[in-house]
Amino acid sequence: MEPAAHQVPGADGAGGTGDAGERGGMRGIAALSLPARIFVSIAVAVVTVGVAFHVAMVFLQTAPDNTVSKRHAEVVDSYVYPEFERNWKLFAPNPLQQNVAVHARARIAVPGGGTKTTGWVDLSAMDGAAISGNPAPSHTQQNELRRAWEFYADNHDEKGKPYGLRGRLSEQYIKRIVMLRFGTKLNGGSVERIQLRAVVTPVAPPEWSDEKTDGKTEYSVQPWWQVTSADLPGGAK
Repeated sequence: MEPAAHQVPGADGAGGTGDAGERGGMRGIAALSLPARIFVSIAVAVVTVGVAFHVAMVFLQTAPDNTVSKRHAEVVDSYVYPEFERNWKLFAPNPLQQNVAVHARARIAVPGGGTKTTGWVDLSAMDGAAISGNPAPSHTQQNELRRAWEFYADNHDEKGKPYGLRGRLSEQYIKRIVMLRFGTKLNGGSVERIQLRAVVTPVAPPEWSDEKTDGKTEYSVQPWWQVTSADLPGGAK
């Protein structure tokens, strides 16, 4: 008896896997249905426009003054600040030489009428505790509060008066950060006002340096701020 001949599927060109091979050759968007292709095309277009807009705004903010940046300065600043603002205080010739801690307290309305003021809460110490021993601390824990305070301090005078749009934006930004930490209810009452202060301690120079510094800690206390619905977590009222 002769052994049965082995037949290769599709070798005779009739049916087999020929059609499946052609279908398998369709790749990418071409393999999607028409509605899916339309959705993907729109998504790609939106992302492309968004990236182009972001790059343009950041470029106009960092580029030397020109006609376009001057004409649209308010739009550019409102987009860039505070989330995309940058500074260079880590580098020479003027690296940051101070330890700055941000404290906050609240004035709360207590049940039955009346108000009371909480003690100062060291928000920077809270971030430090979250970072300590954490091999991969979040960007928020490391930089959000610190950068928000730098943005605020750079755009307010010694009496806490804002410099234009940037000052107002920095104030709104840091108020929201504090309210995210405090919440609307604190110590059995409702938060009505908040106040911030910076505790600034100079960093002592190294032993080999001839530089002399005053190691005295200074406090920069800001005015009380009324809390509005825009400052509350999730826009709660």
